[in-house]
Amino acid sequence: MKNKTGILILMCLSMLLSYVPWYNYSAVSGLLSKQYHINPFQSGLILSLFQLGYVIVVPFTGWLADRFGIKLVLITATFATFVFSMLFGLVSNGFLSILILRLLTGMAAGAIYAPGMSLLSNWFEPQRRGTAIGAYTGALTAAYAGGYFLAAPIAASFGWRAGIVWSSLPALIGAILLFWIKESPLQTQLSYDGAAPPVAALPRLSPGGGYAGPGIITLSYCGHMWELYSFWGWIGPAMVASVVMTGASLDHATRYGGILAAIIILIGAPSSYLWGIFADRVGRLRSILISLVCSGIGELLIGWTVHQAALMTLVGFWVGFWVIADSAQYKAGLTEMSEPRVRTTLLGFQSSIGYLMTVFGPTVFGAMVKNENHVVNSADAHVWWPAFSVLAVASLIGIIAALWLRKVPQAKFMNGVAQPDAPSGQ
Repeated sequence: MKNKTGILILMCLSMLLSYVPWYNYSAVSGLLSKQYHINPFQSGLILSLFQLGYVIVVPFTGWLADRFGIKLVLITATFATFVFSMLFGLVSNGFLSILILRLLTGMAAGAIYAPGMSLLSNWFEPQRRGTAIGAYTGALTAAYAGGYFLAAPIAASFGWRAGIVWSSLPALIGAILLFWIKESPLQTQLSYDGAAPPVAALPRLSPGGGYAGPGIITLSYCGHMWELYSFWGWIGPAMVASVVMTGASLDHATRYGGILAAIIILIGAPSSYLWGIFADRVGRLRSILISLVCSGIGELLIGWTVHQAALMTLVGFWVGFWVIADSAQYKAGLTEMSEPRVRTTLLGFQSSIGYLMTVFGPTVFGAMVKNENHVVNSADAHVWWPAFSVLAVASLIGIIAALWLRKVPQAKFMNGVAQPDAPSGQ
């Protein structure tokens, strides 16, 4: 497949299938806790170790993709994600084995997203890149929802192993689809009418302050990632707890709490694409700030609504839309501050540092739930507002960094004027 639209569709479809296993553990965590006595802190640790696997692998996959080709890395990583997630469903038998297999699944999944974004950035010019990466991020968001959609209802009817196995299979299809991908025509073919591009158009990482922009946008990204992945990882168990408070059984709450969580996450899928269009037109910094403010307000409110499942779902819809809307813009902004020849590596390091926050976030969240409620199963927890409030603090950190970025000359074009890429040979 060689045309831009076809590449974008195929990449989004592969992403949609490849990351379905990401939150299948969260979807069945209540049932696993009941069987293996996994408390909220341990559950948060499992979520965090999955993210740690991602962090460990991401920098190396960027280098491997730049050296050996993005396509090979994507296919290998997607197939490995399928294998380790399937093993989790088939052979795990307690906290330690779940922890190890989820770590391995996270390591495999860590080699997919950053190389995929780099591939798309090579196909799409800066003026369209925010939209393209936004669509790709939207597919990722839909995949996270897919894990809840598939695993929770199947687990409620046939057991947690069935839920994990069936939510692992899509990654195999995602790996197969990638064989039709062509890597890129644009990296060295952007036209400057035969003349060298103007110096102002070259966003180099120079010693004279060139690292300020990438560094500050990555700091904002860290705040964003703390709130985003803690919210996604724990909204399912929180919704299950909310449904349990209505008097429902654990199986019933797992089914409907998982479906509600999936819808909450899925609402974010179009937001990434729509916000990418908005950012391409009015500036990435403005889009980032609006999204962080809106998600932070929702996170301050949602923990107080857990005793009213319908109201919690509505607030969850609000957070679900805004918490992911700006995600692609941190990546698109970084691509506009870096040369094409090092872009994949820089995206990998930004992802690694950002995802390092997701190692701590879910564990801190789980520890707070455990300490506030003193329960073994998070489905029995009644006090959730302190844990959700920490996510609002993370969004505030992102806001402060984004405001700081407005004063960095290297990031002026992020206020609405995109710069062309420099050819990799310049």
